Amino acid sequence: MVDRTDRTRRNVLRTTAAAAGFGVFAGCTTLDEPNGDDESGNGNENGTEENEDENGDENGTEESDSYSVSMEPVGTVEFDSVPETWFSYTADYADMGVALGHGDGLSAIGLRNRYATHFYDELPDVSVEKEDLTELWQGSTDREVFYSLEADLHLIDPNFMINRLGWNEEYIDDIETDVAPFLGNTIFSGGYDWHDYTRYSLYEAFEKVADVFQEQDRYEAFTDLHDEVLSDVQSRLPEQTPDVAVLFPESLPPEAFYPYTIGSGTQSKQWNDLNVGRALAESDVDDFAASRGTIDYETLLEVDPDIIAIRQDDGVHDADFQSDIVEHMEDHPVASKLSAVQNGRVIDGGRIYQGPIINLFQLEQAAQDVYPDEFRDEQLFDRQRVSDIVNGNI
Repeated sequence: MVDRTDRTRRNVLRTTAAAAGFGVFAGCTTLDEPNGDDESGNGNENGTEENEDENGDENGTEESDSYSVSMEPVGTVEFDSVPETWFSYTADYADMGVALGHGDGLSAIGLRNRYATHFYDELPDVSVEKEDLTELWQGSTDREVFYSLEADLHLIDPNFMINRLGWNEEYIDDIETDVAPFLGNTIFSGGYDWHDYTRYSLYEAFEKVADVFQEQDRYEAFTDLHDEVLSDVQSRLPEQTPDVAVLFPESLPPEAFYPYTIGSGTQSKQWNDLNVGRALAESDVDDFAASRGTIDYETLLEVDPDIIAIRQDDGVHDADFQSDIVEHMEDHPVASKLSAVQNGRVIDGGRIYQGPIINLFQLEQAAQDVYPDEFRDEQLFDRQRVSDIVNGNI
């Protein structure tokens, strides 16, 4: 192991354990998400605190640049300055950092193909070169990559590393001591039984990250934009809404699927915002995070959802989607009996991990696909406005 005794850090950061401090909870300890990765609220009050310098003048103490951010399950992390280099395991937090104008400091991601950077292509002057990011998952996640990257902050829930990747508390403690702290909360899925502490909504977690990067103005600007878009969309929803089943193909062409029930995790945000019915959850089908299993067409026919939303790692491309999924289901002796197949309602299910930027795109896409009579081909938010916020032109 590399000797860290003479390492100079740009930022000195300290972590104080919260009452709900992390530990090894019950759950899987190996990574077995489909295609090799499973990166699947109201929290304690936090904010930025400017600590007073002990060496004040006769009129009082001077304020230093240090501040702290509190987030379960880690607790309070104290910052002497804003982190310059950082990385996350899941793309929801990566997207948050980019939204706050700190994309240049992002150095790694769990799996590149789980990070939907193609959405940034629609935004002027916003980009992330995904291939330049270190990929943390290489059949496992080696601790040495954390030492070699020497980031100032790991925007990762340590319980995710313990319960999903097989790490232990000693690994976390060593990296926090030798490199930099962890700060994050596994928000994308509501199905993990080890997640028995606060689960933040997307924007609650985003606010914490904004406090880390001292970018409260950008956060407020995104909040305003999100609220405006969502208010407009929801004001136009019909009284009768369809039932949706979100599925991840076990293989292509699909014969079985990993079920993702629409629930409390942020992966379900656009579906909840569109007020769709929860076809799988209401039919006693367990979420993949809990069951680790698949369902076949016979089970799906018993549910018979109005809409089937198909997720894929690398995004859904129209030609491949039509040939590999839709046409296969139309020709299948069982799948062809599904109402969604017969009515042409097999749609793109989007990505699991979404921060504020990706969510805007996925909300727009889902609205167009679920309610085409109302939203077909309509651009629901201003791309330039998003770019302006990212680039600080608020």
